[in-house]
Amino acid sequence: MIKHVGKHGDRKVAIVFREVPNEEHMALVIYPDTLPMTIHDRIMAVLESELGQQAESLGDALFRSLLADGRPILQTLHSEGMIKKVQTKQIVVTPNATSHVNLEEMNKIIREMKTGKDAIQRLADIENNRGMSNYKRKDDFGREIGAPTDGIRGSNVAGSDAARALDDAALAETFRDQAKRMASEAKQLLAESERLMNEANGMSGVAPVAPAPARRGRKKSSTVVANANAS
Repeated sequence: MIKHVGKHGDRKVAIVFREVPNEEHMALVIYPDTLPMTIHDRIMAVLESELGQQAESLGDALFRSLLADGRPILQTLHSEGMIKKVQTKQIVVTPNATSHVNLEEMNKIIREMKTGKDAIQRLADIENNRGMSNYKRKDDFGREIGAPTDGIRGSNVAGSDAARALDDAALAETFRDQAKRMASEAKQLLAESERLMNEANGMSGVAPVAPAPARRGRKKSSTVVANANAS
């Protein structure tokens, strides 16, 4: 089972974010086959890594990862116009060769699970190639997803206008959410680091490490003060 992979029509996609903030019907994807080889190989390495597979969204892992030249992957994909916005109902998630499920339906199941509804069995059916493995969705023109295309880079006619370039506002909102999570994690890691250091010092008889005092402004030298008083 490989997460974050699917198809848009007959084109392979890597699903960067399953949903766009305030637009649950839209997802952000990249088309790996169209990427430069150096970027493609690095992204696929992140996607298949433990970091990528444990991440709720591939974008979270890409946000934390760098290209070989040191550039942040997610920001690079955005700045170079490689991330596209596509309707979730037009994406089929393909975790393995025999299972597939429409992304719109999968997002609905995941939201139900987060709100306490019992959808675990439905996801299990997908993984075991039951239930929704033969599930088919139709686009706005009544065509099954994956139906014959318009011949332009393999895009569905109904989805060609939906797969437009990502707007800055949507990605900015995503960046803010990620930055908040990372700041919270950093505080937790710092507190844990201080705890472990004090525990290690206690075992070796070294005084506990005190938090660094707040830095204050420089005091005037006594000579300067004396001269000022004399004048």
